[in-house]
Amino acid sequence: MKSQQRRAASRGEYVVPFCDLAKLGSTIKVEVEAAILGVLARGDFVLGSETTKFEEAFARFLDVKHAVGVGNGLDALRLSLTALDVGIGDEVIVPANTFIATALAVSSTQARPVLVDCNPSTYNIDVSQIEPAITPRTRAVIPVHLTGQPADMDPILELARRYGLPVIEDCAHAPGATYRGRSCGAMGQTGCFSFYPGKNLGAFGDGGLIATGDDALAERLRRLRNYGQEVKYEHPEKGMNSRLDTVQAAVLNVKLEHLPRWNAARNKHAEEYRQLLDGVGDISFQEQLPNATHVYHLFGIETDRRDALHRHLHKCGVEALIHYPKPVHLQEAYAELGYREGNFPVAESLARRMLSLPVAPELTPEQIRYAADSIRGYFSRPEAVDVE
Repeated sequence: MKSQQRRAASRGEYVVPFCDLAKLGSTIKVEVEAAILGVLARGDFVLGSETTKFEEAFARFLDVKHAVGVGNGLDALRLSLTALDVGIGDEVIVPANTFIATALAVSSTQARPVLVDCNPSTYNIDVSQIEPAITPRTRAVIPVHLTGQPADMDPILELARRYGLPVIEDCAHAPGATYRGRSCGAMGQTGCFSFYPGKNLGAFGDGGLIATGDDALAERLRRLRNYGQEVKYEHPEKGMNSRLDTVQAAVLNVKLEHLPRWNAARNKHAEEYRQLLDGVGDISFQEQLPNATHVYHLFGIETDRRDALHRHLHKCGVEALIHYPKPVHLQEAYAELGYREGNFPVAESLARRMLSLPVAPELTPEQIRYAADSIRGYFSRPEAVDVE
């Protein structure tokens, strides 16, 4: 089998793809086709019945009162900030170790993202650094449940209560993850989800959702996503067009039923990697937070030889990916914030050292073992592959 895999790799094919959306989609093809045909038959393409059905189902899944479908994950964050009256001159605390969308949402309201470093073990926001970052201009905190692991929410929520700050959870990586028995997305004032196709719960295009337990906030969010109107052509405030398409909601309704099984498969793959790569080279793993469940949108390993290992795996046909190789504070788009290299050393270290391995649910145990064997092979003779 390994010789077949090597031959495929030599042809430029990935024998262990990071995710194979076509293969995953084929397992639910009949269900999805029926759901989409139902939308076509009804013709309710915008805020239709499948959207309402998904919002209700996802609210039950999270155990929250309200779920408001929107156009994408960035809009979910942006609308949350807007609904909480964050705007010009305000500051919002954001982890330095995140995808740029978290910061972009803050910027879109003309507020300023204030970055803090992450915990070197869990990769999530370092709670001890939040309070020193709070100023009289601070209006919100956005913890990110990065890689599918919950941030340490209890101390974040307690700190936010003391300062009167709303908490907006960035749950783009974490549908189905829990913290002390509570769902990610159900602990802050809002929880923001992305349904980009590659996510654990992915649509067939863009999509997003905001969860909240606040009746008034949910009402305002529904208004803001739909041009600021409750009644057509009556606009009590300025809104935007960011509605979860009915066709995408139909796909998500099917996929939501499979999500627990898919998340369990990701956990199984992650555990196998941990066992197979234990003690290999200088590899270290993300530490799992006690009393929390992880859904492994990403499974990362750390190594000082990250770039050479990445090249080696590519040659072997293993599609490992480098996530966030340049942290937010070093992006040209955020030069005006005044941050410099060295300001957030943990985030910068992860940007140099972290490599994401394939853990998609459609992968087989044989593929996971092949990927692990390829890594072990690199570390058994690094001098043979550590050159361009």
